[in-house]
Amino acid sequence: MELEQARSRVEELRAVIEKNNRLYYDQDAPELEDYEYDALTRELKALEAQFPELVTPTSPTQHVGGTPSGRFAKVTHTVKMESLLDAFSYDELRDFDRRVREADIEPEYVVEIKIDGLSCSLEYQNGELVRASTRGDGVVGEDVTANVRAIRAIPKKLKNAPEFLEVRGEVYMPHEAFQHLCAEQELQGAAPFKNPRNAAAGSLRQKDAKITGSRGLSIFIFNVQQIRGHALTTHAESLDYLKSLGLPVSPRYHVVHNIEDAIAEIEQIGQNRSKLDFDMDGAVIKVNNFAQRDRMGSTNKFPRWAIAFKYPPEVKETVLRSIEVAVGRTGVLTPTACFDPVFLAGTTVARATLHNEDFIKQFGLCIGDTIQVRKAGDIIPEVIGVAQHAANAQPYQMPEVCPSCGAPVVHLEDEAALRCVNPECPAQSLRNIIHFASRDAMDIDGLGTAVATQLVEKEWVHSAADLYDLTMENLLTLDKFKEKSAANLMNAIERSKQNNLDKLLFGFGIRNIGDKAAALLAEHFGSLQAIREATVEQISEIDGFGGVMAQSIVEFFAKDGTTDLVHRLADAGLNMQWKGEPKGDKLAGKTLVVTGTLETLSRNEAEALIVKNGGKASGSVSKKTAYVVAGAAAGSKLTKAQALGVPVLTEAEFLAMIDHGDPGVYRKSRN
Repeated sequence: MELEQARSRVEELRAVIEKNNRLYYDQDAPELEDYEYDALTRELKALEAQFPELVTPTSPTQHVGGTPSGRFAKVTHTVKMESLLDAFSYDELRDFDRRVREADIEPEYVVEIKIDGLSCSLEYQNGELVRASTRGDGVVGEDVTANVRAIRAIPKKLKNAPEFLEVRGEVYMPHEAFQHLCAEQELQGAAPFKNPRNAAAGSLRQKDAKITGSRGLSIFIFNVQQIRGHALTTHAESLDYLKSLGLPVSPRYHVVHNIEDAIAEIEQIGQNRSKLDFDMDGAVIKVNNFAQRDRMGSTNKFPRWAIAFKYPPEVKETVLRSIEVAVGRTGVLTPTACFDPVFLAGTTVARATLHNEDFIKQFGLCIGDTIQVRKAGDIIPEVIGVAQHAANAQPYQMPEVCPSCGAPVVHLEDEAALRCVNPECPAQSLRNIIHFASRDAMDIDGLGTAVATQLVEKEWVHSAADLYDLTMENLLTLDKFKEKSAANLMNAIERSKQNNLDKLLFGFGIRNIGDKAAALLAEHFGSLQAIREATVEQISEIDGFGGVMAQSIVEFFAKDGTTDLVHRLADAGLNMQWKGEPKGDKLAGKTLVVTGTLETLSRNEAEALIVKNGGKASGSVSKKTAYVVAGAAAGSKLTKAQALGVPVLTEAEFLAMIDHGDPGVYRKSRN
């Protein structure tokens, strides 16, 4: 390859890799699979090695991670959180061993599982968790202390701890928690996370710590970054010590004395990976002795004393026998591939989602094709290609009518999905009822999928309004229902009538309207009647609402079926008014930004106080910002506020403003 050709390809590769880095680290939504990303990175490294004059400091081969998002305060790591050099063959591991020995080191290695999650630093002062931060770009990360404190699996207090301890671990989502979360997202009509790693990252970086705490996250600690008050000489010793403190350490780590034993252990890990209840994306070899590590040092990106081995994705070929199409809560038709069973990543699979019509057209899928199947993240079966088209077969065509009700299906504007728009569709009715009764909606305890299915099959329930016509006699005919369980469900249905208006709005399952949007809508208009009468323009005035959301609301309430539903629910005695506390006016018309760690309030609590007192809580500083409330470790937002001349308040001054309308009250009291 000539220099100019190489230059062009290098620029192309860098653009693709950097884009995926932003999506992966900053948005938790990568477009490339790990093996695709790895292949592109290896190609870039090879070209830069062949043409050293093309290497630049900004190349993705020269730095790690992503950039802090701005949603959280920035944290500068005292000890750099490095990435690892990847190996894809055993010969590359042997080359690593040769380099270690060439540094005049007779190594002992530790081999451990590489967990696929979000890298996180935990700092303990005298055993107390004082700060947690993400890796970011390895030098600067994000302060996620409040969210980490909400994760049950992470100890907040260590017994017999040293004076100071900073550890590094991987926050992950167990498979069971991931599957539960995906089921909830699908029930609510939201796009589920692609894999547990994305789910873990997205959950850890939530603005609301309660959401983080509800997601079932866990952590494995794999390294000591800093320690004062206790001496450690080897990595294996450090992991044993951390375990004695009560920290959940890497689940499998073995000390070996040569590279061939390390390779044998890696093979064992690979053979047992399907039995794990979490995602892994390889195995890691580390020099055990800390003094030897110090002698070897690091490059600008990787430690020289460690390497990560990446397992190739397991792909099987099988024959596509049929495509089944299901109808979701919002009417979306989702095709599923049904194929000859194959044993893949520890289990037998025979089905995989095909997402939508565009996905099917992309591969030109025909019944009888030999297809390639794998498990994304070793969990979710997916079709990744066609090995051979069936002879004389025609590409599969999605149905033109709903498979549940027979009504015509349509493409809505800018959507890849086909939808059934029949409000009487039985398939949608069932899913709508399940959603209506779910925890974040009307919270009807005891009315889950199994019960809802029975009620629909018996034709007692066609819409949410029918739930309020149910009798004890109806319920006692359901499977496994006795007097007590029937009475409990009747009581839960009755209690739901008193829910606040936002619960009812979310329960309706309006497209593009989640629980937080429902709360804003209810609070803004105050009653269901006012919302029904509102125009697109009036709804769009709500902060955070766009034209698409407003249009969805207007279209929902314009349907004849909705009018009937509302009338029946009103007749049943459901509350249709906003019952929130009236807002104060101390901060009326003012936009405030909270940054850093406050002394007594969490960021969520501070922002709630702003809204409660008539103000607007924003996540970014601008010329329109009235005040910035700054706590400890305030980062770029504070800097920007100072540059723009935006007044900066302490927490005490902020509270004084709420109490008295004047932050100066606190200042005067101090003088």
